[in-house]
Amino acid sequence: MVAIKYRPMFGILMAIILSLNVQVYDTPNDDGTSITIKLPWQTGKYKSFSIYRGTTPTNLKLIQNFVVGETYKDRGLRPGGEYYYRIVAHTKDGKTEETKIIGPVKTIATWFNKNRLGILIAIIILGGLFVYFIEKARSGAELFIRKISGLEAIDDAVGRAAELGKPIVYIPGLLGINSIPTIASLSILRKVAKKAAEYEVDLIMPNADPMVMTTAQEVVKEAYLDAGRPDIYNPNNIYYLTSDQFGYTAGVDGILIREKPGAVFLQGYFYAESLILAETAHSIGAIQIAGTTSTTQLPFFVAACDYTLIGEEMLAASAYLSKDPVTLGSLKAEDYAKALIIIFLIVAILSKVIGFFDFTKLLIAK
Repeated sequence: MVAIKYRPMFGILMAIILSLNVQVYDTPNDDGTSITIKLPWQTGKYKSFSIYRGTTPTNLKLIQNFVVGETYKDRGLRPGGEYYYRIVAHTKDGKTEETKIIGPVKTIATWFNKNRLGILIAIIILGGLFVYFIEKARSGAELFIRKISGLEAIDDAVGRAAELGKPIVYIPGLLGINSIPTIASLSILRKVAKKAAEYEVDLIMPNADPMVMTTAQEVVKEAYLDAGRPDIYNPNNIYYLTSDQFGYTAGVDGILIREKPGAVFLQGYFYAESLILAETAHSIGAIQIAGTTSTTQLPFFVAACDYTLIGEEMLAASAYLSKDPVTLGSLKAEDYAKALIIIFLIVAILSKVIGFFDFTKLLIAK
């Protein structure tokens, strides 16, 4: 009789002891859909654990079996819900030990994740830079922007074509209208078209995408209107060639050989056709101004063209040419933001090397 009574009492006592070692709580800094279960038990004794969960103490169901570990996150729960748990531990000798029912544990959605405080600080600093420089540009303050030789040479290139009595050929690359390099190219096209209208130089633009063609026609039309020469705008000079890469390349090369333009603009995203186009334009003696964000094609443009817009210089063209306060202020803010990031990286690396502080902890969201 003593042994029969002793085993239930021992089981209850063991359940109480194990319950004290188990921590079940709402996961901090989350959206209220998970509960964390910590099991700081002796890992050498237990083989695996079974977790039972229910919305009431009487409807507990098995939700997970896992091997020895200290933490388990029960995910996919209802925010604001209350849940009950029982943990069953399986020992290596085939026995089981279980906790008493734990709960209710309520899931709570957190408005702000404190682990992302570093990211918030970075956003505030960078956002502040943008607001400051945009407002400064709007107030009329002159912001220094490094001169981009390729953009400064547009007037000279168009003027040379006018002196020679030859047309301009503008090549926007192969990508569609949803490509950022293509959008940047259209900003440069507006400047080139306006100068072409002022100097009464024909602008020829073969396209590999029909949407780019349609958009380019509108851009050039507006540029001619701004220059006060809508009468000399010819939409037939902006046409669709083909979307095939080397078919387009062959077609453009034919245009260059036949028309012998005084200036060629290669602005957009290019692939293996870049050097073929640049060498053909070079062979007829045209001044070339190229620009692309493709790092694999930049060396060919640098070698074969007179001027090359490298990477971000092309993307900055819109602000550089238009002098719009919003884009100009944004460009200046980006420069300062890059400088701050470089300084932060240097400080973080040195701090990590000397063992002072690991700055990655401020930016890695948990």
